[in-house]
Amino acid sequence: MSKTTTPPPDTADESSGHSRNASTTEEPGLGAAGAQLSTAPAEDRGVLALGVVGWVRWCWRQLTSMRIALILLFLLSLASIPGSLIPQRGSDPAKVEQYKADHEVLGPIAEKLQLFNVYSSVWFSAIYILLFISLIGCIIPRSWQFVGQLRGRPPAAPRHLGRLPAHSTWRTDAEPEQVLEAAHRLLKRRRYRAYTRGNAVASEKGYLREVGNLAFHVSLIVMLVAFATGQLWNSEGGKLVVEGDGFSNTLSQYDDLKSGVLFDRQKLPPFGFTLEGFDATYERTGPQKGTPRTFRARISYWEGANGEPRPTTITVNHPLEVGESKVYLLGHGYAPVVTVKDGQGNIAYQGPVAFLPQDSNVTSVGVIKVPNYTDANGRKDQLGFQGLFVPTFGGAGSGSMFSQFPALDFPVMALTAYRGDLGLDSGLPQNVYQLDSKNMKQFMDDKGQKFKKMLRPGETMTLPGGAGSLTFDGVKEWATFQVSYRPGNGLALAGALAALIGLSASLFIQRRRIWVKATPGEDGTTVVEVAGLGRSEWARLPEEVAAVALALRPDAPALPPAKDTPESTATSADPAQGARP
Repeated sequence: MSKTTTPPPDTADESSGHSRNASTTEEPGLGAAGAQLSTAPAEDRGVLALGVVGWVRWCWRQLTSMRIALILLFLLSLASIPGSLIPQRGSDPAKVEQYKADHEVLGPIAEKLQLFNVYSSVWFSAIYILLFISLIGCIIPRSWQFVGQLRGRPPAAPRHLGRLPAHSTWRTDAEPEQVLEAAHRLLKRRRYRAYTRGNAVASEKGYLREVGNLAFHVSLIVMLVAFATGQLWNSEGGKLVVEGDGFSNTLSQYDDLKSGVLFDRQKLPPFGFTLEGFDATYERTGPQKGTPRTFRARISYWEGANGEPRPTTITVNHPLEVGESKVYLLGHGYAPVVTVKDGQGNIAYQGPVAFLPQDSNVTSVGVIKVPNYTDANGRKDQLGFQGLFVPTFGGAGSGSMFSQFPALDFPVMALTAYRGDLGLDSGLPQNVYQLDSKNMKQFMDDKGQKFKKMLRPGETMTLPGGAGSLTFDGVKEWATFQVSYRPGNGLALAGALAALIGLSASLFIQRRRIWVKATPGEDGTTVVEVAGLGRSEWARLPEEVAAVALALRPDAPALPPAKDTPESTATSADPAQGARP
């Protein structure tokens, strides 16, 4: 029969993750064996209110407590919300100025509260630093305490093993020394740290639980560092490249560039690429007609000031990695190639003009600006064309412009011509894809109607009054790329994996101790006791104690209970029956 006892009350909660403090008081009668198995620092039962040192110690314990850490994490998540809702000066200064112009009341308030520089603000930095201190203040003392536990030995067996949660005992004819030697070998084979002291073997297992707990805390710090690195030193820029053109990683080459407050825009890594061609195929039939099937940019890139060009391809899910930067393929469209001649017959503009898609069939709009133009009388002027391009014209006979398919099956471009001031000399920023026609006049035909015309590749539109002409030479394709530099991504991934592994270890690995005691009995036999103590309530502890007892049976076979001795019936048990809590 197995002796059963009431489990001692739990003294610590190691699975809480942070420094949830617990009492170090020992269970009555269990000695050091009943002490907590966690490295969580003990908490004072009252607030030390005497003297500066007492208050500093109390504040430190509060800062490194689990409650304050959770509050700081919650405040950090709340503090990140304005950075997502309000434009940030470090990433988009133009939107910040526009926001202030649109919100005359909220703009100055947001400026005073540093909401346009959230991640470098005083209050966000304070929360961040306090969270760092809280985590570090928990990890360092627990690490030293854990190292001390590893260097030490498991505590000696308590005087009364029968008071432990799982306990089994029986009598045997084997000598106590033989039983202890066999128990020591058995526990070593089961990967326990074991040693013999007096008439008992003490062992302990499950140290990886605390290793996982500490790894989880360290990984939180790693992820915080990665987050700070990614916000302060990151950059993200976009560029539209027409087939045959190139890009160099310099500030002037970007269409737009967003970066962290500590990113140096003057020290961009030297690399570049040329868009050699673009491959796009689409589903021709069925319910998914027009869905892209192939979406690939063929480029040649170089790295370094004197790097040799190397061919490669970029697809949507496979960016180009150059150093620590990644080049992503974002979009695709068409760029009609035109030649504009002025009133003197000279070429005023020649080349591709990117049109922006408006729907899934790549119906696109764009403008052609000709600032260097001379009319038939030799006077300087400017021309502007508002255009609509469709890769597969579907409005034949209706006079309307729409695309039936995204591929270049039947390209048509419709243009409306203007002359006057394009507004390029005003000094104000202007969208290259929009035409400011407030200071321009539209050309009129001989009948007094607004002059506009549809063109196929190879056709020419002649402007009224000998003002010049525009020829639709052909179509090129363009692609938009995003160049991203995020130095904290690898660190964040490592921290997340370490946190997952550490949390799993702290949840599924149990810290437990097992003792085997062999003492001479009054009748000349040897009394064998096997008992275990877990860090917390663990349902498998009795099974593990029973397994140890059963494995020890060949070296310490149990004697049958004496029928005429009631005491032996109460204290002897077959270890094969297991140990019940």
